[in-house]
Amino acid sequence: MVTGAALVDPTRAERAWAVLATVLDPEVPALSVRDLGIVRDVIEHDDGLEVVLTPTYSGCPATEVIAQDCLAAIAAAGLGAARVTLRRAPAWTTDWISDEGRRKLRDYGIAPPGPVEPGAGVPMRIVRRRAAPALACPRCGSVQTEQLSAFGSTACKSLYRCTACREPFEHFKPI
Repeated sequence: MVTGAALVDPTRAERAWAVLATVLDPEVPALSVRDLGIVRDVIEHDDGLEVVLTPTYSGCPATEVIAQDCLAAIAAAGLGAARVTLRRAPAWTTDWISDEGRRKLRDYGIAPPGPVEPGAGVPMRIVRRRAAPALACPRCGSVQTEQLSAFGSTACKSLYRCTACREPFEHFKPI
């Protein structure tokens, strides 16, 4: 017996949001494209769903793969016709990574980015101009860490090493 408000079937858009939470980012397969904040909106139209994506940066080589994976997941879930629209403004920021996504990054061995204050974005630089705050090692928690390279396996990550446990790790750069 159902008590309280009657149960309501979720809309196709709501079901699509749930499906997109299962689509893993191809470069950081520990998180979904929803965790990463790439999925900005799902809009229901008469001719199908529109999935609005904002790439992490305009030259991201994974953008096409992400779009194809999103459409394939929606089709596999039987949600009907769908299309992807890329929205590059406002630009993606690491503040869009969900709390769950930050936890998943840490568990995966990548130090998550810290918050970016509004209007105080940090431009990516090859030469450091000021001392970076100490990063906690995602494996042992020590802040005795050092940057080995400004770039890790992708341009959006840098390579660090923990001097306490001696393990290398990547840091997702705050932008």
